[in-house]
Amino acid sequence: MSQNHSPRRVIPSLALLILLPLLTAFSGEANPPLPLGQHIVLSWNDLGMHCMNKDHAQMSILPPYNNLFAQVIERGDAGSLPRILDTEISLEYSIPGNTYSVGKTDFWEWDFDLFGVDLPPNIGLTGKGLEGEMDAHPGHYVAEGIPVTPFTDAEPDVEDPYQQALIIARDGSGMELARSEPVIPVSTEVNCVSSGCHTSEDNIIFGHDNEGGYNPYDQPILCAGCHASPALGTPGIPEAKYFSFQIHDKHKFMDETNPGQIGCEKCHPGPNTHCLRGTMNTDFGMVCQDCHGNMEQVSGSIENGRTPWLDEPACRDCHTSTYGEPVGQLYRNSQGHGGVYCAGCHGSPHAIFPSREARDNANNIALQGHSGTLRDCTVCHGVNPGGSGPHGIVATDIVEAEIMGSRDRMLVYPSPLMPGGTATFLARNEEGARGRMLVFDARGRTIRLLDPQADGSGHARAAWDGTDRGGQRVAAGVYFVRWEAGQRSAAGKVVLVD
Repeated sequence: MSQNHSPRRVIPSLALLILLPLLTAFSGEANPPLPLGQHIVLSWNDLGMHCMNKDHAQMSILPPYNNLFAQVIERGDAGSLPRILDTEISLEYSIPGNTYSVGKTDFWEWDFDLFGVDLPPNIGLTGKGLEGEMDAHPGHYVAEGIPVTPFTDAEPDVEDPYQQALIIARDGSGMELARSEPVIPVSTEVNCVSSGCHTSEDNIIFGHDNEGGYNPYDQPILCAGCHASPALGTPGIPEAKYFSFQIHDKHKFMDETNPGQIGCEKCHPGPNTHCLRGTMNTDFGMVCQDCHGNMEQVSGSIENGRTPWLDEPACRDCHTSTYGEPVGQLYRNSQGHGGVYCAGCHGSPHAIFPSREARDNANNIALQGHSGTLRDCTVCHGVNPGGSGPHGIVATDIVEAEIMGSRDRMLVYPSPLMPGGTATFLARNEEGARGRMLVFDARGRTIRLLDPQADGSGHARAAWDGTDRGGQRVAAGVYFVRWEAGQRSAAGKVVLVD
């Protein structure tokens, strides 16, 4: 239902340019965009992947529960700015080809035992079904708790984790204004048994210590009933600690036996789903640990006070503040250019545009003719306006102060760097960690991700040939480089000349 407040202006300047130039590449050939009407809908899933148990009779980690977000923009023209609408507009959602969930999972047989509610068939924990109306909030719409499974009506035994929902915006008379088709991702590849790690669910249930009133025979068991889960909003038993802590702490041996993404995919979907599918993985080779750390680091950070789910890695951890979220705010909750959500232009976490999955890219292809970040000004403005675009332009001295700060100084040579030359970056690194090295331009935009090596002489070493990730020579000017490995960091500066 709508709220009583006025629509807001959104895009007061140049282009839907780029939040993170590192993430703007698009794959495939460009196609003519579809003709746009007076309105457009931007839509996305909040996490990039939701997990659920298919079977709940013995134990349940997560129920069927998915979220869709959307914004409706009334397009501008040469004489008026675009507006984000949240009054007198209704948004309806559905999942074509997936109209029921009962029978595809046994959740509705055990909903009362697990959550104390006897839900109608195909209705989720928030009262949402597989179709209905999204709830209006200031500047956006949301449908939370959609009980979708990864099984379509046509093939109820075959997992399809990247189905597309359909969102239709209608005016007060019911006339369609615009539509959008976000992916509503969900997978059951979270099963401790199907991953090959545990022989049975009994192996897990009866392997627990019988503490705090725990009864392995009192099934089904909701894991979050004892182990607090901010994702589900369960307080748990303090002595049992967070579910995320226990899982990562008990499995930190996998840092050695199954390092990298393959270990994460034992629980986070999965060897078939491969939920990490955005440009950072497919174009830059980044894996889960590059942002989240390994098992021991994840559990250690929780033990040191981090709240799982609510305190997560931020874009600004690698990119300058101009291109990152506000401090203390998650990417999925952040807004940028004129009130547009970051995910509306850049995609969901773990599926940053362009995605490996064609369905993720479908909306932006329809709007601007190609995948990648939504950056065609005319999509919202109707024209190419003048002035600064998203995120503005930051003075070089401000960027330099942020990147260099109090970090150790890195040895950079040669500087100036001549055309055809290669600059070498050396950061003192007695511990031998490789860490991560990033190159920024004077505006604070990330130009290149480098792969430093421990060179055996107490340094992390990397080379840069003055090109961006696409292999194109960047313009002459000042560039900054930053290396980080745990608590150690260093920074330097190099000048490129024509």
